[in-house]
Amino acid sequence: MREDALLSKANNELLTRVGSGTPMGELLRRFWVPGFLEDEVSEPDSPPIKLRLFGEDLVAFKDTDGRIGVIDNHCAHRQASLYFGRNEECGLRCVYHGWKFDVEGNCIDMPSEPNPSKTLMAKAKLKSYPAVARGGVVWLYMGPPEKEPQLPEFEWSRLPAVHRTATKRLQECNWAQAVEGGIDSSHISFLHGSTDKQLENRKKSGSNVPGNKFHALDRHPVFDVKEADHGLLISARRNAGDAQYYWRITQFLVPFYQMIPPVGNFENSGKSGYSGHAWVPIDDENTWTWTFHANPHQELTDEQREFHGGRTGMWGPTDENYRPVQNRDNNYRLDREAQRNDNFTGIQGIPNQDAAVQESMGPIVDRTKELLGHSDSAVIKFRQMMIGMAKDLNAGKEPIAARHGDWYNVRSASVVLDRELEWQESAAWLLRGDPLQKAAE
Repeated sequence: MREDALLSKANNELLTRVGSGTPMGELLRRFWVPGFLEDEVSEPDSPPIKLRLFGEDLVAFKDTDGRIGVIDNHCAHRQASLYFGRNEECGLRCVYHGWKFDVEGNCIDMPSEPNPSKTLMAKAKLKSYPAVARGGVVWLYMGPPEKEPQLPEFEWSRLPAVHRTATKRLQECNWAQAVEGGIDSSHISFLHGSTDKQLENRKKSGSNVPGNKFHALDRHPVFDVKEADHGLLISARRNAGDAQYYWRITQFLVPFYQMIPPVGNFENSGKSGYSGHAWVPIDDENTWTWTFHANPHQELTDEQREFHGGRTGMWGPTDENYRPVQNRDNNYRLDREAQRNDNFTGIQGIPNQDAAVQESMGPIVDRTKELLGHSDSAVIKFRQMMIGMAKDLNAGKEPIAARHGDWYNVRSASVVLDRELEWQESAAWLLRGDPLQKAAE
């Protein structure tokens, strides 16, 4: 048991609470964050969308000139929702009394007032946040204007559209326990795997067997977690015969990003595509789980685009509100017969398996009750890092990574190496993204 990792009630509260004015909420607001898909506001003057992030209710829209606005959901007049508003002539007009707001939250028309003063118009200004479209995603900055950071230079976000996808789905639990699932390489041998008997039966029947044999052959990886400029470099070492190790190297990038190592074709991971996640808090008890996929070396086929980024692909299916069809209301469509004969959980789909266990912990897991071991090394380091950064910010020390967008230009990797080789040095070439000028459109 890792006694050094047990969180006090106060630190668990600090880690999970993201509302305005909380230490963690203020830290997360120091970074540009994925807000919504570009496709959700695809055309000028298209209907506004509802948006809830960090406990704030907002609306987003694209105006007549193509500018994207993200403003307070409630009209300054009588607090009616602007989601019902008319998006027209470079502004969002409240349907209650016709007050109109531009993309910066300025009130530009008060038709219900006979002679509105400049003072009244100025007082009606709504909260607004900067928004930038990149990589199929609209990114928001919700922190102090004078602290605006650099956009993260993820390689995937700068590639032409034919090389990448982005999608999202609702997860009904706290953001931190979702991140912890993403950086935990130990669980893939169980949650996303099959029993030895199931694997043997599938071989005999000629059915598909998982592409990475090492996850099944060695189910107790040895972890090595190193701090990096962008966050953490997490390696999980498994045996790959008498003379080699299989290394699964995951990137954690502050404050809530993770890059997934290749699973099947890991021998060619320097030329294959890759995926990753971001877990953006909606509020304390709900999260947007973002998934991106990219192949810098070749264009994605239509089938690959649907599989990695479609609403019915690997990360779906989801309903019109991006809630998974397999959810806690139907026990994620758990099939006990499949659990007996096909896979470890009886739940189909990797993201549904993740959601089932992470949401089963409750909206906010009580970490004071946990028993942690070596396999939780990355989770422990993540907690220590994020809690430390939040406390530092509360003491006046700004997060350095927010000012260095180029630190995010990295990849994850899976690789088999001779046992005498040092993993970080030997795999370094796989962990670098392409030079920024080459990857840009």
